[in-house]
Amino acid sequence: MLELQTLYFEDLSVGMEETLEKHVSSSDVVGFAEVSGDRNPIHLSEHFAARTPFKTRIAHGLYTASLISAVLGTRLPGPGAIYLSQTLNFKAPVRIGDDVLVTVRVEELLERGNRARLSCVCSVGDTVVLEGEALVKVPSRSEDL
Repeated sequence: MLELQTLYFEDLSVGMEETLEKHVSSSDVVGFAEVSGDRNPIHLSEHFAARTPFKTRIAHGLYTASLISAVLGTRLPGPGAIYLSQTLNFKAPVRIGDDVLVTVRVEELLERGNRARLSCVCSVGDTVVLEGEALVKVPSRSEDL
């Protein structure tokens, strides 16, 4: 689990980056299926998944995307950040047993509304499996007084 780090809009600068590495276990995927209701057998059944182009079970795309949310809500910018939008481009599957590296980087700071535009990349080894962009509202120190 990531340790909480609260950053205010005034603390951010373009180029700041945070990462998270997560090992994807079968119990993660089963738990995500329970929480989300997405019980597609490609995620839950080896027998079914063996007949797909992937040949094995894969994690839900939104499970991988949820790892981005973990970084945004705990580290960059951290507690108090409010998701406004997120684009997601799925590039490759994430398999049970993969180690996913999530990298979130500040690309632009918009003073109007204290918003930050962040690039979000998830990779397994040298393969980008998901990329996108998030827009978040970031708390200001002046709001906290």
